[in-house]
Amino acid sequence: MNERPSLVASAAITVQDAEEAGLVTSLLSISKTTRAFLSLLLIEIDLHPGQDQLLHRLVPGQPISVSALAEQLAVRPSTVSKMLDRLIEKQLVNRSSNASDARRTMVMLTPAGEAARGDVRKLWDRLETELGAALPEADRQPLLQALRQIDGLLTAKLRRLR
Repeated sequence: MNERPSLVASAAITVQDAEEAGLVTSLLSISKTTRAFLSLLLIEIDLHPGQDQLLHRLVPGQPISVSALAEQLAVRPSTVSKMLDRLIEKQLVNRSSNASDARRTMVMLTPAGEAARGDVRKLWDRLETELGAALPEADRQPLLQALRQIDGLLTAKLRRLR
């Protein structure tokens, strides 16, 4: 029987490595291991990396344009279109033309997509709980604030480059 992946057992960077690593090296390692760990968890709900973020961005009952979704995800519209093709095959989202502008493609969650979105949230919450338990309480908020600041900085720089 397959065992659920454990965050504690999957640490890819040692404490010594982390102390010697710079900010970019640490962020790259965290990004890589988080994505790999999340990939293993997403198998449980039959999703691939990135599909969870896309489903999370869709608000039940509210259509959104592909271009707006791409902007929210900080990827190209063509990337979102490919992701949507796979989610449409699974009947998790519907794609349609905008009623007032046929050139704009809109997407919306199906009932199955809403359920999958809930599964994504539960999976993320499980990972959040495990991560939180591994960190001292006093370190959590300052770390989260620093990560949000870095994310905002990198997102802004990326938008200017695209």
